[in-house]
Amino acid sequence: MEKSTKIYIAGHRGMVGSAIWRALTAKGYTNLIGKRSSDLDLRDQKAVFKFVTDEQPEVIIDAAARVGGILANNDYPYQFLMENLQIQNNLIDAAQQLNVKKFVFLGSSCIYPKLAEQPLHEEALLTGPLEPTNEWYAIAKIAGVKACQAIRKQFGKDFVSLMPTNLYGPFDNFDLETSHVLPAMLRKFHEAKQNNNAEVTLWGSGTPMREFLHVDDMANAVVYALENKLEEHLYNVGTGTDVTIKQLAETIQNVVGHTGEIIWDSSKPDGTPRKLMDSGKLNAMGWTAKTDLDSGIASTYQWFLEHQDSFKTVKM
Repeated sequence: MEKSTKIYIAGHRGMVGSAIWRALTAKGYTNLIGKRSSDLDLRDQKAVFKFVTDEQPEVIIDAAARVGGILANNDYPYQFLMENLQIQNNLIDAAQQLNVKKFVFLGSSCIYPKLAEQPLHEEALLTGPLEPTNEWYAIAKIAGVKACQAIRKQFGKDFVSLMPTNLYGPFDNFDLETSHVLPAMLRKFHEAKQNNNAEVTLWGSGTPMREFLHVDDMANAVVYALENKLEEHLYNVGTGTDVTIKQLAETIQNVVGHTGEIIWDSSKPDGTPRKLMDSGKLNAMGWTAKTDLDSGIASTYQWFLEHQDSFKTVKM
């Protein structure tokens, strides 16, 4: 791919999109485009079609989505289903109709069945029931994966889907009502430390196991997908290792320097018991994650400290 290739990053100001922008810039790509949501509503089909017609990008990376943790998914199921379908369908269809050369669709490991065999293989897709607490988001993302697969099958176009495990890093969402587990914990421990090391109450039992990937590693996987011909339509992106939620909490507590008590509220849902990705297909092609969890959390906390004054509550 030429360094002057015109690349549109949908969601370029979010955690994933901004990391992809940084990674591409670092590699010398000079023709990146992005649009703020206030300037382009990706839920608006006509607006998206006009934008792609006018800009004529050669590549589209779909890093735009309505995202959130268990609480947000439970409270706003319709928005998580419908808005994600609208965003991705508009982008995928415009790319197909207007002959965009390459499309990278980003999803989530939640597309796989709740009780699928661990680690999760790409072939597990649609083999069993989903985790109920985030099935609305998962169903939307599954539809995106299948749309890209259909285009690849019917038209022979280079549309590929990358499914990352749980992501974290700079520009994450630290709002306690809508954030995922790692940033939510980081903020809780920080605020408890500031409050004379007050106790921290966390959801569930602490026993579920989760895998975490630094967003810069995810961005490098996207760059790899752009610069290489991927033979299949779907690839997992992860580290290959996981920790219990309890271990995660203790790691974050140590990084933050909180010395208070941790209380586990077992009346709250745990979610999927385990969610470890098998990233062997992408690893075999040459991509691997580089950032270990301890150093990744430490750098994320440093970013949090530098930007905490700018955080705002996210309204649904």
